[in-house]
Amino acid sequence: MNGDILTQLPGAILPWFEKEKRDLPWRQDKDPYHIWLSEIMLQQTRVEAVKGYYARFLAEIPTLPQLATAHDELLHKLWEGLGYYSRVRNLKKAAQVIMTRHNGQFPTSHPEILALPGIGPYTAGAIASICYDLPTPAVDGNVLRVISRLCNEDTPIDSPAYRKSVEQRLAAIYPASAGDFTQALMELGATLCGPNRAPRCAECPCRTFCKAHSAGTAEKLPVRSPKKAKKQEDKTVFILSCNGFYALRKRPHKGLLAGLWEFPNIPGQLDMAKGLEIVKGWGLTPRQPLRQVQRQHIFTHIQWQMQGLYLEVTEKGGGFHWLTPNQIRQDAALPTAFRQFWEEIQDV
Repeated sequence: MNGDILTQLPGAILPWFEKEKRDLPWRQDKDPYHIWLSEIMLQQTRVEAVKGYYARFLAEIPTLPQLATAHDELLHKLWEGLGYYSRVRNLKKAAQVIMTRHNGQFPTSHPEILALPGIGPYTAGAIASICYDLPTPAVDGNVLRVISRLCNEDTPIDSPAYRKSVEQRLAAIYPASAGDFTQALMELGATLCGPNRAPRCAECPCRTFCKAHSAGTAEKLPVRSPKKAKKQEDKTVFILSCNGFYALRKRPHKGLLAGLWEFPNIPGQLDMAKGLEIVKGWGLTPRQPLRQVQRQHIFTHIQWQMQGLYLEVTEKGGGFHWLTPNQIRQDAALPTAFRQFWEEIQDV
């Protein structure tokens, strides 16, 4: 039975984890602020990409009370390029809740952690188990992949019912060293039983009782539900320069990329001639067109197809903020969708 398989899991992966675990900066202690920050950063983001962000963030905002009072512009800049910016806004909201409702002390119970803004079942389970050794599973895509292969289950792992089943089955077999077990499961799913590649079954500590390995089905698992087609939106992005200054504006405070900086843009894809007319309509006088490029950016449910028009204008205006390259580098958090146009300028 699959339940019997899972009872063998702690004894197999805990010794393996102790020997093989990666040396990651957020594994140096069990400070809940550090674990929380790392888990939020690691959502939808590769470990190697997070390392630098994690170090820079803690160098600038080393304590939870400082996070609660940090300026949004600083937070956005520290998060620049990581994407999913609501994560960092929720970090601040949660820090403020901790300061006001928990006397500045990170809560120690799973329900209280789960109640914080921006923290879902996975993150709450990770913090509670890693920091406090509570038997609270942290079930993400890596863990779902491991369990589906161990038990040779072809139920789509993105099914809420399957996730709930895995959480319940894991909770029943959690050992006393709950934090190490949580991290060992994560580690196994991120390395030997990793995504988008063949599992390294020969090296796996679970190979003797893994049903998918025995059945020869490991490479066919996990199963996912068919993806819905992403909505496509066309945009024309204007990269306007004037004597070393560049035009930026703030996005609305709600919705996609809320409160971040962007280059002026409009719906639809315009050629240079029509783009010049738009710029004139903003009360600006184009000096000369420079070039145009095609770029795209993929969000979770939307894909932007973007025409970028690079133009010089004779004067600063149009109701935009005009910043120098140094100001943009230091102060203006440009999301990746727009930063790719800026990076092209920097590469010239």
